[in-house]
This record gives sequence, C-alpha cells and structure tokens, in this order.
Amino acid sequence: MNREEAYRLLKQHLKNKNLFKHCLAVEAVMRRLARHFGADEEKWGLAGLLHDIDYDRTKDEPNRHSLEGAELLAEAGLPEDVVYAVKVHNHVHGLPRKSLMDKALYAIDPLTGLIVAGALIRPEKKLAAVDVEFLKNRFGEKSFARGANRETIAACSEVGLSLEEFLGLGLEAMQGIAGEMGL
Repeated sequence: MNREEAYRLLKQHLKNKNLFKHCLAVEAVMRRLARHFGADEEKWGLAGLLHDIDYDRTKDEPNRHSLEGAELLAEAGLPEDVVYAVKVHNHVHGLPRKSLMDKALYAIDPLTGLIVAGALIRPEKKLAAVDVEFLKNRFGEKSFARGANRETIAACSEVGLSLEEFLGLGLEAMQGIAGEMGL
C-alpha cells in the first residue's frame, strides 16, 4: 500500500478532522524519526498515518482501540510489522513493544498533542512560534496539555533519544506540515 492509498483508507474510516490532523502529525514525526535512524521512511510513515484508523469506532472502548485497527490493516495487506506497531501503540493491551518502529510510534502519539497545545497557547497560534525550550518548560507543567501523557512521551528513551532531541525532531517534522495542520 502506498501513501496515497493509505490516505484514502484513513479518510474512509476516520471522519473527525482534528483526529485526522493528529494522524498526519504522527506520520510526519514517524517519517522524521525513520530518517534519523536510517529506517524505512515509507513503512514508518504508514504506521503513523494509520495508527488511529479505528478511533471513530473504538473511542468509547479503549480495550478495542488499535486491535480493530490492526485487524483492518492486516486485511488491507499492510506489512506485519506495521500492523503490529499499530496494535501495540495502545498501552491498554500491555503488549511488548519489540521494534524501534513500535517504540517510536508509542512515544510519538502523545508528543504531537503536546506540540499542538504549545502552538495553540502562543498568540500567533502557529507551530513556527514554538521552540524546544518552550516545549521543555511546558512538559513539566501538569496542567498543560493534560491528555499528552508525559510518561509515554518520556519513553523516547527506549529509542535512545533524550527528551530534548525527541522534542526537536518532533517539532521540526510538524513544522514541515504546518500548512496541512492549519498551524
């Protein structure tokens, strides 16, 4: 499956515009990390783009989220490692994160929310107005971007990145698609 086909598949299954933008953000950061690690950018991008494909159906059933998505992606013929990364990004299942791609997707998922929140509290409401130092300072504030689980973001250490490096790569990737995100 190529990126265009994956995009159409996501559009078919995910109607929430903000969640769709979240998937685009996760895709961008996954692609950036794949480049950083010398991994398969297309494959990592597909995992990021499609990771929440089932969310419209499973948002009220966290124990089903990512399992249904993985099933759908397996049926669509996506590679097994992409399907597994999607399945294990939801911590509720307690499945082991085995590959670098699994670990990256897990940590990136809440990171994008933290970065978006950082942009939205700036007067400009733009990703360009955000820098790593600003995000690092906000990371420690429990009342800021409450939905962005800090422990999950800090799992960036599982891929060998410091929080500062992870914030920098994530921000850079999302600034690269700021137009698509409306930020």
